Amino acid sequence: MSLRDFSLYHMESLKSWSLLHEYIILLMIFTTVSKGSACEAPSNPECFRRTADESVYRCEWSMKNTTERDVTFHFYIQLFTHRKVKVRIINTTWFKINEKQLLKNRPVNISVEAHIGNSSCTSTRRSVVLSHTVKYEAPKHISMSWLKNNLSLSWTASEEHPAAAEILLRRDAHRTESWEKKTTNTTSDTLKYHVLVVNLSKDSAYQVQIRHRPTKALNPLWSDWSPVVIVPAELEQKPEVTMTTTLLNGTRNVTLSWKRMPNAVMYSLSDTQSSKGCPCKKNRDPINMTETTYTTFVSYSAVNISVIGRNAAGSSPPAILQLPAVPAAELKICENTLLKEKLKKKTCLELYELQDGDLRPRSVSVTDIKDYVRYLYFEHRCHGSKPWTVKMCLVYQKEGVPLRKPQDFIAFSETHTSAHLSWKAIPSADQRGFLTHYSLCSVKVSSQDERKECHNISASVMKYRLGNLTPRAKYNVSLVGVTGVGEGPEATVTVNTLPEKPVNVWWSLCLLFLFFILTTMCTCILKRIKGKILPAVPTPVISDFNLDQPMSQDFLERKENVHKLTLLQLHPEGKDKERGDSRMSGGSSDECFSPGSNEEALRGSRGRKKTDMEQLDNEIEMLIYRNGLVFDVKRDSL
Repeated sequence: MSLRDFSLYHMESLKSWSLLHEYIILLMIFTTVSKGSACEAPSNPECFRRTADESVYRCEWSMKNTTERDVTFHFYIQLFTHRKVKVRIINTTWFKINEKQLLKNRPVNISVEAHIGNSSCTSTRRSVVLSHTVKYEAPKHISMSWLKNNLSLSWTASEEHPAAAEILLRRDAHRTESWEKKTTNTTSDTLKYHVLVVNLSKDSAYQVQIRHRPTKALNPLWSDWSPVVIVPAELEQKPEVTMTTTLLNGTRNVTLSWKRMPNAVMYSLSDTQSSKGCPCKKNRDPINMTETTYTTFVSYSAVNISVIGRNAAGSSPPAILQLPAVPAAELKICENTLLKEKLKKKTCLELYELQDGDLRPRSVSVTDIKDYVRYLYFEHRCHGSKPWTVKMCLVYQKEGVPLRKPQDFIAFSETHTSAHLSWKAIPSADQRGFLTHYSLCSVKVSSQDERKECHNISASVMKYRLGNLTPRAKYNVSLVGVTGVGEGPEATVTVNTLPEKPVNVWWSLCLLFLFFILTTMCTCILKRIKGKILPAVPTPVISDFNLDQPMSQDFLERKENVHKLTLLQLHPEGKDKERGDSRMSGGSSDECFSPGSNEEALRGSRGRKKTDMEQLDNEIEMLIYRNGLVFDVKRDSL
């Protein structure tokens, strides 16, 4: 080939290469245009690990304005200048890669290529050190509580180190308002992150969102926002609970009711008996409910029931209702117990340590009981899911003698033959056993030969009268408490009897005179009362005379002295007339006073006397009435 021909051939080759180059450039431009019109490049990828100690990395990116579901992504990691790792992912915008597949502490180039149908587009290539980048997960298990007007937020900690946090808040009642952002650092207790947001209104509900990021990483990334959580207003008031109790045979039916609280979502109920599983074990956990009434059964022992209102921000103060133990008429000493026996499944024991002046005795475990300590013993059983009390009594695990003497032992109101004593009981904590009685002993101090006299007094008695003492004498009196084991220390007191006083004679005479006056007055009063109620019966008085008694000789021989008198004698009507005529005819008046006329007058008087006696005789034969009484007087008795 000649030089000309070679030149012509070379020129034609250059023209063909230039034309091919133009075709390649046009194809690349067309491909680029077609790619741009077919898809939009993904966002720059970010590769990170969740904590600084993890060995797995997560790479994420996003794809906007894409509705295609059959998108295929190619993720490229260029480890060296001559080596590129290609990862094919389908329909996801993230993938995980192990630390062994890449360089941990050296820069790498990362990019993402998206393929939609025949089109593809690639993100910008970035150079990063993967071990420097840490991105926490979104906050989880968020809890909240109010501290006055400050809101305390906490959530699960990602690392032991504190984190930075951003918080968005707005009132739940004003959801159209813009969010208020607060940035702060958290405190950590290895399990929780804590943040305190100040100057809020605890009476309002808020919407809250949280995100956080590490503070120790070289390239920290903000986590995703947590879901919106509602922080309700604080529950400041405790529930208003009313309780009614019905005493049954061995158990108590308790009904609780309360008013619904405005911000409460639910209510939690618990009692000290069920929390111990005694004797029915199915109600160990608190009961959460939305209703406002509840009925339960409790035993005869002391029980505390609490009702709490709850919401997401916390709980209200508890309303605690105290049910004291059912009072027994007289607590007896336990004859036999189950303290040293194996209990059945549905049987349990409760012991309360009794202390003086303590109305709420302290509950103790069966394994913690001590010697010389008094306990209130309850034995419960479970019947039909209800606790029943089958025994209630007092018990000592082991008895001893009292540690202290009777308190405030004094003597008062001494006389010449007696004295009164009083004392206070030994405290139950110092009795160390059941007191059977008190032993009271007295001895006369004047002589050593005097015998000590002792008396046993009931353990429930706190006063005693000591009698049969000698006047003007000194006695030593001792008092000890006695249990089934023996006597305790003694309390002593000295009694001085008074001298005997002589009898006062004048006082005796005064009393005797007073007695005489009182008896006399009483006798008069009784007689008067008797006279009013039972009047005396009168005795008839009858003169003694004899109708046949002859006139005495003196009376017959006595002459009658007649003075100048005018005697008018009554006559029958005819004789009067005759005498009148004779008088009128001039007869003398001497006829009237003649001796013969005197004799006639005497005889007339004797006749009249006899007539009067006969009339008296007739009257005596009649019934005689005196003061309402009738007497029958016979004639022969006169």
